[in-house]
Amino acid sequence: MPADSDSPAQISDPVPAYESRTIALVGLMGAGKSTVGRRLAEKLGRQFFDSDHEIEKAAGLSVADIFAMHGEADFRRGEQKVLERLLGEAPHVLATGGGAYMNEETRALLREKAVTIWLNADLETLWRRVQKKNTRPLLKRPDAKAVLQNLFTEREPIYAQADLVVHSKEGPHGSTVNAILKALKTWKPA
Repeated sequence: MPADSDSPAQISDPVPAYESRTIALVGLMGAGKSTVGRRLAEKLGRQFFDSDHEIEKAAGLSVADIFAMHGEADFRRGEQKVLERLLGEAPHVLATGGGAYMNEETRALLREKAVTIWLNADLETLWRRVQKKNTRPLLKRPDAKAVLQNLFTEREPIYAQADLVVHSKEGPHGSTVNAILKALKTWKPA
């Protein structure tokens, strides 16, 4: 007797378009890239990498120390090398540093090898979050909120070039993870 065409053995979920790509979270410091990224990786059964942490491991220095001792330009060169290495790994979830996506070559590499998701948070949310840590080299100044505002204004049009945009709001990180999973279902390679 022929198998019923609607039997469960005949029906299978299509492989998601993003399955063969790294999912790279981009956005300003405080957007939740690391925290949300860890939870997203767990949900997808993937490895998680934080590019800042990987840079620190490679350099043997904290991001703040690299900035202080070698400057931002040197940090960005190292960041690009680390991202190139990470994007050569099996598909995973990657939290990028806030400035990584500003580099045109890095942006092109991310577009080629990853699905980029801009975690877009409003300025007040970002400000509340970044005040919880004093490890942000670009904000170690008396006018830190103005610096954050300028970064927000300057970087917003570049972040908007990401494949997908997900709003990172106050509240449980699981909500942002679910919004990312929903957005990923709509992604198609260019």
